[in-house]
Amino acid sequence: MIISISCVVLLGVVVFIFFRKDGLKASHALVAMLFGFYLASTAIAPSIKAGGESLAGLLGGFKF
Repeated sequence: MIISISCVVLLGVVVFIFFRKDGLKASHALVAMLFGFYLASTAIAPSIKAGGESLAGLLGGFKF
């Protein structure tokens, strides 16, 4: 679990730097996918899913 958390933090920092500095390239997309993969295996994944579902429900409720 500690290795997984450290991988998530490291990949999160790398993805943030890539987005801020160079935009998104193919290699950066690979790092972002790895970040998502490791993030999904952590204990915070259910909270992220619930937050995403809540946001989708909020945005789906807007009438234009």
